[in-house]
Amino acid sequence: MRTLFFTALMFYTRLPVPKNIDHSEVLLNRSTVFFPFIGWIVGGIGFGTYWLCTYLFPPELAVLFSMIATVWVTGAFHEDGFADMCDGFGGGWSKQQILTIMKDSRLGTYGAVGLGLLLAVKYFALMRLLPGEAMGWRVALKFISAHSLSRWVATTIIAAMPYAREDEQSKAKPIAKGGLSGWPLVVATLFGWLPTLALVIISGLWIYLTFLIPLWLVRWRLMAFFRKWLGGYTGDCLGATQQLTEVVIYLSYISLVWVSV
Repeated sequence: MRTLFFTALMFYTRLPVPKNIDHSEVLLNRSTVFFPFIGWIVGGIGFGTYWLCTYLFPPELAVLFSMIATVWVTGAFHEDGFADMCDGFGGGWSKQQILTIMKDSRLGTYGAVGLGLLLAVKYFALMRLLPGEAMGWRVALKFISAHSLSRWVATTIIAAMPYAREDEQSKAKPIAKGGLSGWPLVVATLFGWLPTLALVIISGLWIYLTFLIPLWLVRWRLMAFFRKWLGGYTGDCLGATQQLTEVVIYLSYISLVWVSV
């Protein structure tokens, strides 16, 4: 399990790992179980950066530096997938065209506009969500839950859909070969939901479980979209899923505060 964890950490983040951890397709496939747990780490870094920056800067900069920290620690891995998906589905009219565009390292108009709008929504959502709350465990759990739940949704797509590319040149291919099912999927689900369940139990706000509804709707729509155009998913699709569902979680928290005012 230690090796699987560090393999996931090496693949999904820029954080250092022990030197004896080497790249392996088999280990990378099995390490998918830790994908939601990586969200604990990324969310914790985002919260820690925000908490520290509130003592040094105004809230606007604290939120911005928090976003920068999460982008840096993942190497913009998921943001890149979202931008590629925008370019692919925006400019392609067939499966092969879409896959070819998504594989291109250059950023197009659809990707630039889509990523800019996504980051803007995320920034303003965090600005609405965070500065009004007292710093503490609740803010930390909201950070962590958004990152773990969004990665869990992406993990369920790995479990539910086939891999779309027929070639071998993809970062997600090792993950796709074995899929995810059984106990690994159960463990990944626990990693994905534990921060939210902790927030629900400690705060007593069971309404947070209603987040399942928008998450399920987004997942269902994305899967239908991927299936229609690609017949499955790609690594870029998973990155886009993570980014979109992370934003949806922030918006869900905000909507609960908004309707209770």
